Amino acid sequence: MTPPQQGARQQGARQLSPMQRRIAIAAVQVLGLAVWFSMSAVVPTLRDEWGISAAAAVWLTASVQIGFVVGAVGSAALNLADRVRPQLLLATSAALAALCTLVLAMLAGGMAAALPLRFLTGVFLAGVYPVGMKLMVSWSGRSGRGMSMGMLIAALTLGSSVPHLIAGFGTLPWRSVLVAASVLGGLGALVAVTIVRPGPQLAAGSPLPNPRYALTMFTQRGPRLANLGYFGHMWELYALWTWLPTFLLAREAADAPHVVELLVFATMGVAGAAGCFLGGWISDRYGRSPAAVSALAVSGACCLLSPVVLDAPSVVLVAFCAVWGAAVIADSGVFSVSLSETADSRYVGTALTAQTAIGFALTAVSIQVVPLVAAVVGWQFAFLALVPGPMIGALAMRAFGSRARDAVPSTNPSTKE
Repeated sequence: MTPPQQGARQQGARQLSPMQRRIAIAAVQVLGLAVWFSMSAVVPTLRDEWGISAAAAVWLTASVQIGFVVGAVGSAALNLADRVRPQLLLATSAALAALCTLVLAMLAGGMAAALPLRFLTGVFLAGVYPVGMKLMVSWSGRSGRGMSMGMLIAALTLGSSVPHLIAGFGTLPWRSVLVAASVLGGLGALVAVTIVRPGPQLAAGSPLPNPRYALTMFTQRGPRLANLGYFGHMWELYALWTWLPTFLLAREAADAPHVVELLVFATMGVAGAAGCFLGGWISDRYGRSPAAVSALAVSGACCLLSPVVLDAPSVVLVAFCAVWGAAVIADSGVFSVSLSETADSRYVGTALTAQTAIGFALTAVSIQVVPLVAAVVGWQFAFLALVPGPMIGALAMRAFGSRARDAVPSTNPSTKE
């Protein structure tokens, strides 16, 4: 390529609008996170083919959560999200997570091979989701940051639920589902390295290493409350996403497994994405605290009502799942935005990575708790174990709302793009 051609290409890249940049970042999340729940979508088949119990099958998801925590802790300790060019970290992480899933699909014949590969998948995904949040914030002024983060979390929900959509067709072998997810992850890496770039809101320069900031932020009231709200939210979210198919199959008039997978996709992906945009809009219009508290209240109520609704008519159950699927994720972006606006601007990437590390550590616990409760009281009542999460989160975000900085974001032209 000649110098004039290179210059024209670079000029074209610079002419992409902030919205186009945000769409590209969101696209990486949709594609890169398709590998996250790829194994959960094929667990029924694997239980028969590999002869594993439900207790063993849970580790196919829990190992990813644990790997994510390890990867996020390592990234926060090294300040990778603040010291490495974010688009390169994002692309490399997405590519390696996709590679782990592809190797599993091609070579694994049992849990001994699957669990280490799933663990490594989680390690590499720690460079996809938190880095994506930092990049999205970098292209968003404060007045529109809630909606931008809502777009990112909507992308996460769609990407995480795509394997359920693929499996819902009921014709593909489980290895083909994993291969499809890994191909999507590879495409996400390609988009990251070719299109994604950091925006003008990113702090200039590379800060000095400060691994202590991952803990120091908890001494500050704003970040501490935003984190507590997030931790309550995470106690519920991934346990619901992991066990919703099993919960639905426990009803007396249970549908065929492939129908349940499609309902899970509609709950997680479609309703979840809509909830993310709604939560982002509310947080920009009315404030971070009201948006989070409202979503936590609705999802907590759904936890309490789940035993009653399980055997309700199908139309009621579908509507209930849509409301729950929207509410349980609607506030996720709000916590990230709240932290990005109250943490030290030099270490926003570290703060977001540490937040997700602790949050996902909690998910590894709640994912284990739900089937233990189900073994005692039955699946109809299993999701009652999730109620404390949204309750604690709502209390924390209500306290966060008393802070002056949680006022409705300014519409001053200087804050706009």
